[in-house]
Amino acid sequence: MDGAVGMTSVVLSDSFVKYDWLLFYDEKSLIHNKSKMMKITIRKANARGHAHHGWLESWHTFSFADYYDPQHMGFRSLRVINQDRIAPGRGFGTHPHRNMEIFSYLLEGQLEHRDSMGNGRVLSPGQIQLMSAGTGVTHSECNPKADAAAHLLQIWILPRQANLAPSYTEWHPDPALENAAKVLVISADGRDGSATIHQDADVYRLRLTAGETVDHFLGVDRGLWLQVIRGSIEVDGQTLHAGDAMSTETSGAWQFQAHADSEALLFDLR
Repeated sequence: MDGAVGMTSVVLSDSFVKYDWLLFYDEKSLIHNKSKMMKITIRKANARGHAHHGWLESWHTFSFADYYDPQHMGFRSLRVINQDRIAPGRGFGTHPHRNMEIFSYLLEGQLEHRDSMGNGRVLSPGQIQLMSAGTGVTHSECNPKADAAAHLLQIWILPRQANLAPSYTEWHPDPALENAAKVLVISADGRDGSATIHQDADVYRLRLTAGETVDHFLGVDRGLWLQVIRGSIEVDGQTLHAGDAMSTETSGAWQFQAHADSEALLFDLR
């Protein structure tokens, strides 16, 4: 990779180092006070942080790198949701992480991952890679295609404890569930073929056709975050579009209805 990639890697690494101690040891500061929350909170796509580095265009749902907003530091253990577009043949050079669960969900193109644990993979659309950084790893993520951009969500979740052994896992969609409305893709126990995360967190992929609905029950003392990827989804009388998100800490049954063919990630977090 050229100098621009390396320089950006330093920026991203520095941003992690800047927040690392605060993130893990002050996790309570990221937990919303339920008694002060509205039933539903909306995070609009056009209110997110935005960065354009030429080869990389990124939208930050929460504070990240040079984008800082004290009102948007995370939600419970969910710390980063970046929507990235990586130019052909470019990417993030080798850089370090520690004490963070990091996963990428590829939406378009291809993404090549290499890490210090010896893993080397090329992801295709719809696939997920999850890396537990633990005591420390280095990795790179690049777009191997010469003629198409890579489009992905990169998501960071705080681990349940510090200094775990680093690990790597993937989730590939079951062709039989390609159009299933709700599929578990990440969980703490790896059930139903999901990738395993070191946190009490369930992550579901929603794929809905226009007019279709799906339900989710949120338990007591848990939080729900819905990140819309494409289409439009109505929840509690509010319509969310691509890039929009909603959160709630109100337990009980929740229903999501698509107004167009839609895709989203649903996080159920302790």
